[in-house]
Amino acid sequence: MIKYLSFFLLMTFNLSVFGQNYNVNTDYINQMYPQWEALYKDLHQHPELSMQEMKTSKLMGQLLKEKGFEVNDGFGAYNLAAVYKNGPGPVVLIRADMDALPIEEQTNLPYASKAKGINAAGQEVSVMHACGHDIHMTVFQGVANYLTQHKDDWKGTLIMVAQSAEESGLGADLFFKNGLYDKLPKPDYALALHCNSYLEAGKVGYRSGPMMASVDMIDVTVLGKGGHGAAPHTTVDPIVLSSQLIQAFQTIVSRSVNPIEPAVVTVGSIHGGSVHNVIPDEVKMELTVRAYSPEVRNLIIDRIHILCRQLGLAAGLTEDLLPRIEIREPITPATINDEKLVSKLLPVFQNTFGESNVEEMPQYTVGEDFSRFGMQDHHVPICLFWLGTVDPAKMDMGQLPSLHSPFFAPLPEPSIKTGVAAMSAAAVELFNQQ
Repeated sequence: MIKYLSFFLLMTFNLSVFGQNYNVNTDYINQMYPQWEALYKDLHQHPELSMQEMKTSKLMGQLLKEKGFEVNDGFGAYNLAAVYKNGPGPVVLIRADMDALPIEEQTNLPYASKAKGINAAGQEVSVMHACGHDIHMTVFQGVANYLTQHKDDWKGTLIMVAQSAEESGLGADLFFKNGLYDKLPKPDYALALHCNSYLEAGKVGYRSGPMMASVDMIDVTVLGKGGHGAAPHTTVDPIVLSSQLIQAFQTIVSRSVNPIEPAVVTVGSIHGGSVHNVIPDEVKMELTVRAYSPEVRNLIIDRIHILCRQLGLAAGLTEDLLPRIEIREPITPATINDEKLVSKLLPVFQNTFGESNVEEMPQYTVGEDFSRFGMQDHHVPICLFWLGTVDPAKMDMGQLPSLHSPFFAPLPEPSIKTGVAAMSAAAVELFNQQ
């Protein structure tokens, strides 16, 4: 930590604006950090599940009001959007997500979450910010601090969006079903960042074009004809059929999708039966499908339908008992960064942190509903970039905890300071576009 802090204090943050050098105010970032750290630890210890972020949203709105923003809600769930007008100029939207996951934290940090919540099934579960949304919100508030306190450095309209339910894929969809771009100034650009559990703290990661995959959550109900476990010949066993389907699903990507196209089919849940010697009437499976193009996504879903029908018929099911497939809405579209916008921001990050601290990242098959901010009738170029969070001392220690791991523990100070500097620099660059 001491080694990194010295590095941060000595680093000169520069940004090209109107052909001149704009210096990110490192002294201000260092001065404000204790407040941001306190906010981060508070958010980390008080996580809320998707669609339940009432207290978190209230805090985000209150802090933005204190900075002079006009805060607007009514966008579904606990979504809010805040506007800060600073003269004529571009409109830049910055988004952070607020929800946490039903995971029991096992980091042993002194500020580890011990929170409990009630999930959608009515069960009590442990709750943890295992995807870094607490870092996202802290950086979000830090950027609001920075830009409102340095308003002589830019002109335009800043929109800060605090989003519910990213993990469930519902939050961004609700924003647009409730008219975000109709009710507020339409943005010229939309920005977000996301913690990366494999990138060193103090670094920023970028990717032009496709960055994260589309996400489909699919429920498959496999029906059968139940009966005595000792007389399987008198039944149509949905457990056997389910096992055949699971194996067949694993051939979709390997045998139906072009090998150069990334795609995933995973069966994450299977439930059926209640006792050793009874063949049940049904089995329920839950699948996730990931792809980068609509064509590959549609191919996979078509193959799932075909396999369910053909294997169901081969098992002896009648038409009315064939497996039933339900795709949960809304789906999460692929996140595709605007190439021109990335080309504008890449030199900003390189000039701010040095080229060695800005890395081109691979594609990931995780999903992010920030994609929707660039898919409306009013087209908005989007860029989501990665924020390194890993303690440099741990980079060579083998397998690192992933996002959604109970052991995921970002290194707060360098992560938050780098996030504030990166997002503030990016926003100033876009505000000062000629």
